[in-house]
Amino acid sequence: MAAASLPPTPLRTRFAPSPTGDLHLGSVWVALASWVLARATGGAFVVRVEDLDRPRVVPGSAESILDDLTWLGLRWDEGPRPGEAPGAHHQSQRHELYTRALARLAAAGLTYPCDCSRAEIARVASAPHAGEELVYPGTCRGKDPHRAPRRPFATRLRVSPGEVTFTDGAAGPFTQNVAEVVGDFVLRRGDGTFAYQLAVVVDDLAMAIDVVVRGADLLPSTPRQLLLARALGGAAPPRYVHLPLVVGGDGERLAHRTQGAAVRALRSAGVEPEAIVGALAFGLGLAPDPAPRHAEELVAPLTARLAAGEPLRWPEEPFAVPAAFAARLPP
Repeated sequence: MAAASLPPTPLRTRFAPSPTGDLHLGSVWVALASWVLARATGGAFVVRVEDLDRPRVVPGSAESILDDLTWLGLRWDEGPRPGEAPGAHHQSQRHELYTRALARLAAAGLTYPCDCSRAEIARVASAPHAGEELVYPGTCRGKDPHRAPRRPFATRLRVSPGEVTFTDGAAGPFTQNVAEVVGDFVLRRGDGTFAYQLAVVVDDLAMAIDVVVRGADLLPSTPRQLLLARALGGAAPPRYVHLPLVVGGDGERLAHRTQGAAVRALRSAGVEPEAIVGALAFGLGLAPDPAPRHAEELVAPLTARLAAGEPLRWPEEPFAVPAAFAARLPP
């Protein structure tokens, strides 16, 4: 397991689900780690609903996710209140913050309008490897920003050459030259939707998040977020812990259709919340065995470890959904 030291001072952590379907074990994996860190240090666990991409939002999903978190014993200190209309902890209600951040970046000369289509970028950009993003070639960087657009303008960040390096709490040192790997990236799409990269940075800074725990699939996007945080100034960006992903019994990344992955289906099949918490806690190195246990049982041992200066040892390999969970579900 990868080791990382954290001070035993109060830590603000967050869990930021997208309401696009049922809560699955991959999300619970990072939520549990975040929750225990906050509780063990006397900090705060914040829940934020990332619902900016409205066409992908599934009605009722946010409420279902919050209900499942409560059922698992992962109650939050700040966040949406069940049954209330979307508010300050829903990204869809935070557009004013993102607009102000974008204006600050524009005033500093760090943005420009872009009317390239994805097809045009693909014809010019270097061909990515499987699963990688297209590298934006800077087509619109030097164009007149007041020109008539061929299609609604997106807004891009001017990325300076050079490497961004940080030490991840689970993955260790990580370096990326954003200009070469990504290029000038989008902050607001042509349809007016704010990009994830901008919104997540603005929110983490505004909510004073100390540690972000999330899946390893988001590790490559972190240098972009660090660039943005520095450009926006103010508070220091959070520290990051990118955990290995939870995978299905076949070793493949979880999907909504993965057997045994959805918390709602496991609840319906009679799986107890303590069984889920115990299995995931063991995988995270927060419990000595996978026996069922309440989330609260994880807090005191971690508090003692942090107080003693013991580094946290996060897992290095993906965590497979226990076969016993899938076996409880109907075929």
